[in-house]
Amino acid sequence: MTIAASRLLWDGCVCFVGIGLPSAACNLARLTHAPEIVLVYESGTLGTHPDVLPLSIGDGELARTATCVVPLPEIFSYYLQAGRIDVGFLGAAQIDRYGNLNSTVIGSYDTPHTRLPGAGGAPEIATHARETFVMLKATPRSFVAELDFRTTAGYLQGSGARARSGAPGGGPRSVITDFGLLKPHPDTQELQLAALFSGVGVEEARAAVGWPLTLAAHVGIVDPPEAKELEILRALHARTRQAHARPVAIPL
Repeated sequence: MTIAASRLLWDGCVCFVGIGLPSAACNLARLTHAPEIVLVYESGTLGTHPDVLPLSIGDGELARTATCVVPLPEIFSYYLQAGRIDVGFLGAAQIDRYGNLNSTVIGSYDTPHTRLPGAGGAPEIATHARETFVMLKATPRSFVAELDFRTTAGYLQGSGARARSGAPGGGPRSVITDFGLLKPHPDTQELQLAALFSGVGVEEARAAVGWPLTLAAHVGIVDPPEAKELEILRALHARTRQAHARPVAIPL
């Protein structure tokens, strides 16, 4: 998933990065084919070059290696809302067939089974970024026919609903799963199976999704990871584990 997602990014891309799998994918791209990618994290770090993956948007590694750090409101008003973000890279707990996301609650809002971290900046990122990528492992509980709560708009009800809403960004262009890639149908905007990982079948993909998954006109096969990509990704994770295992030194 991480390698397939990293390949979607290009050199010089300005990317608003989420923590977790999106962060790993973006930093892998920076360390391989896209050294000039500009990574922006919600805490206000611009052009950061972390040596290890951050624990959160407030990780000091991001500020220490950033080109500059600006106040959080400026990230949204001067960069995101001004149309300067090429890609918003997000995760979520649930996604529906039109790329709408839930990161608020599982169950009813008033008496939820699980209360999730919440929206953060995801609604604004998905609204204003020129395009959005989403990374999410697929099960019928995460790829659902109907969200328990719509935190972040994708294509709303599909068939042009997003465009009619006036949202300036382009919406979710790719959803990276552990069976392959989904992309929106050009007319209905419903997410379709566009590519599979080697060794995964169509029925396996359909079984992981909570709606009747349709196929794109051509379903490709994702190129397998290259040895160099695996080497760099594994080294990045090893450095991260080592760094996070050390106790934090707090000066007295």
